Amino acid sequence: MPDVLLDARNIGKRFGGVQALKDVSLTIESGEIYGLIGPNGAGKTTLFNVFTGLYPRDSGEVRFAGAPLSLDSPHAVAAAGIARTFQNIRLFGNMTALENVMVGRHVRTRAGVFSAILRTRAERVEEAGIRRRAEELLYYVGIAGHADDLARQLSYGDQRRLEIARALATEPKLLALDEPAAGMNATETTALRGLIAGLRDDGLTVLLIEHDVKLVMGLCDRVAVLDYGEKIAEDVPAAVRANPKVIEAYLGASTA
Repeated sequence: MPDVLLDARNIGKRFGGVQALKDVSLTIESGEIYGLIGPNGAGKTTLFNVFTGLYPRDSGEVRFAGAPLSLDSPHAVAAAGIARTFQNIRLFGNMTALENVMVGRHVRTRAGVFSAILRTRAERVEEAGIRRRAEELLYYVGIAGHADDLARQLSYGDQRRLEIARALATEPKLLALDEPAAGMNATETTALRGLIAGLRDDGLTVLLIEHDVKLVMGLCDRVAVLDYGEKIAEDVPAAVRANPKVIEAYLGASTA
């Protein structure tokens, strides 16, 4: 039986008079690609931001890898083993691709400020290891040839790949992707699908928020659907696609 990696129970979040999330519970199993979909305003990004420490939850609890997960800050969440990308690309545009990935490794480094200033042997050895790992990750996502290019000079699709490489630099147990196909053309989307499937095949667990329903249904092992802050379905893609509540949420009651 698969191990549960992330177990969220009764998550609630309110913004003033708006109940963005209402008692949302879900489980993500180790080694799967778990999709999270829903119409605009359904609460997907809010839940995503709660899981990654950007928004404090008002109620509920989250367990990760069998232990309570501290959601106090994004840094604490990253240290626990959850890495994320953003819907709007957030790279350091004036740094090279290699440098961007090396920055992502910071959460796993040991050298402190004084070691960096003094350039101790331990610090130099650690930095060399960070560089090697960053080079490996650029190769893994398919942009090794752009290691020395500034991030802002990369194509849109390659910037998306670079964000994934930077997230992978934290050595996550769960990679959370926030609409990674947004703005991509058909060729770029196909390449992205292959990359995400490869991550799962290599043993990584993936949480995917995506508006491209065709991509989600063809890639994910299980899918959850939110509507007005509530979970209305959670199942394998074929069952979710045929769920009357899901059809109504996307198409409207009269069409359904």
